[in-house]
Amino acid sequence: MPTRRVAATWRCLGLAAMACWACADAPPVDLSGPVAGWPEYGATQGGGHDSALTQITRNNLDRLQVAWSYHTGDVATGPGAKSSFQATPILVEDTLYFCSPFNRVIALDAETGEERWTFDPGVEPDDLYLLTCRGVSAWKDAKRPEGGPCAERIFSGTLDARLIALDRASGKPCRDFGEGGQVDLTVGIGNTEPGEYGVSSPPAVIGDLVIIGTLVLDNLRADAPGGVVRAYDARDGQLHWAWDPIVEAVADSPADPPERYRRGTANAWSILSVDPERNLVFVPTGNAPPDYYGGERDGLDYFSSSVIALNASTGELVWRFQTVHHDLWDFDVPAQPTLFDFRADGAAIPALVQATKMGHLFFLNRATGEPIFPVEERPVPRGGVTGETLAPTQPFPARPPPLHPASLDPNDAFGFTPWDRGKCRDRIAALRHEGIFTPPSLQGSVLYPGPGGGSNWGSVAIDRERRLLIANTSRLPFSVRLIPRAEIDDAGGWDPAGLSPMHGTPYAVETKPLLSPLGVPCSPPPWGVLAAIDIESGEIRWEVPLGTTRDLAPFPFWFAAGVPNQGGPIVTASGLTFIAASTDNFLRAFDTLTGEELWKGRLPAGGQATPMTYRTRADARQFVVIAAGGHGTLGTTQGDSLVAFALE
Repeated sequence: MPTRRVAATWRCLGLAAMACWACADAPPVDLSGPVAGWPEYGATQGGGHDSALTQITRNNLDRLQVAWSYHTGDVATGPGAKSSFQATPILVEDTLYFCSPFNRVIALDAETGEERWTFDPGVEPDDLYLLTCRGVSAWKDAKRPEGGPCAERIFSGTLDARLIALDRASGKPCRDFGEGGQVDLTVGIGNTEPGEYGVSSPPAVIGDLVIIGTLVLDNLRADAPGGVVRAYDARDGQLHWAWDPIVEAVADSPADPPERYRRGTANAWSILSVDPERNLVFVPTGNAPPDYYGGERDGLDYFSSSVIALNASTGELVWRFQTVHHDLWDFDVPAQPTLFDFRADGAAIPALVQATKMGHLFFLNRATGEPIFPVEERPVPRGGVTGETLAPTQPFPARPPPLHPASLDPNDAFGFTPWDRGKCRDRIAALRHEGIFTPPSLQGSVLYPGPGGGSNWGSVAIDRERRLLIANTSRLPFSVRLIPRAEIDDAGGWDPAGLSPMHGTPYAVETKPLLSPLGVPCSPPPWGVLAAIDIESGEIRWEVPLGTTRDLAPFPFWFAAGVPNQGGPIVTASGLTFIAASTDNFLRAFDTLTGEELWKGRLPAGGQATPMTYRTRADARQFVVIAAGGHGTLGTTQGDSLVAFALE
């Protein structure tokens, strides 16, 4: 049997054996309660990461054990790009579908973890800077006979810019989709650098359309590929509409290959949401390139760092809400817009909440884009570099309060010892530090919140019964320094450690985590938290540190400080919040009402992904599944495991 088809490693067999011994006298698992799946990346088309399941409770968490694990075999740990296993599987009937960091699509038996099929699109990892795939999507063709070839399809985007349709039953390409089962997303984009343009997030599906954005690598050049969002016919792959994020249409430009879409616009690299009832698709956008200097944008960032609502049938703009004006901090909108109903004066308002890297949560009416809680335009620091024009104000939500501190000055410096704390104090003092939205400078500026968040692509979870929003945030400071082009040329080239060229601008940029000589963040702990927000009042109900330094620092520095994190939470109707995300290798369960940590299960690698949960039938167990493959950039333990927990 091939290695990657082994559903349970010897290690997991050992864990299962110990679990059986420990639970030999325990009563059988109570199989009462609802059955529920996980058909979308965010559980539903509008996100939410919530489940109606109740089998796993705070009273039986001590019996939660590894049920099975699966190894993809796709992991890159060498000197080039390092892989990040960030996928959240979806469940269709009794099968899990997900993608590996190399874009292989995999189908597993949801009860046993046994491999049913795999599809390899032939992506070349050596050509890529980023190695991750966060998920796939499913679609059923109502016009085809049940069970016929490609009557049900799995859609996946690739890091080399293809949209692929696979038969859900067999994993074989649907040859009637595009050219032999795939669509080339580079058509109309123009020239791209290797690894510069691709897809890392699952497509959105509404009706018979597949809607997809793309990622564009940061800080390479001002004329980066355009951030167009496109809708394709789910049957034949024909382009149905394209939304080009520019204020006015432009004619095709002469290029080889031809450019149909304007270059240098904001892309949509994260997860889209759809509202079938209102026929809307919600697009979170990144900031226009390059991240840290906007003097050459000339209005191309009108739609950047925004939530965009489009007509799902036509791609026409319905409304726009911008979370950052003229973004110079890589504060692009990273998370899936999360849809829910807001209760006010006995009525339900169709709402969405948008989490941001700044730790701001914007509550919007999803039909109109109007804020539900007031949003205030507040003055922010001025004094940018030559050639830059800064926005005089930025939008701040009045509620909820920010989930991230807004400033870092020398007196806030942290260190394990007086020596490294002093070094941090000196480093902060040498930088420009005027709070959030301090502009990038030649001197160097504190970037706090940092480009990793606050919130990121893991999104938030909403417990609709308890009326709570659960969000994890990171608090890792960075420094950002602009370097005049002539100084870089005199130095004879680029320093690969944190330096990016920003071609087409007068500056290069250096961005680095702001760390002490001992490798600890210079900001005070906790460096990562989990919080609950009342979704009607906007009040923070509780906030607790998330994770420990166990797998990053040597003993005895395994203290519960709260650590940087990537990934997101899920909630269940039994009142539990499950999350991994932190830099230690654990999946945790918290009490959703109180924030009390109730349980943690050891993972074989970093769990920098969002988990999911399901129960396929009335006589089955509830599973909680998490990708444990680490995060190449965050530096957590790398691996290739998909791990399923269930009651023993």
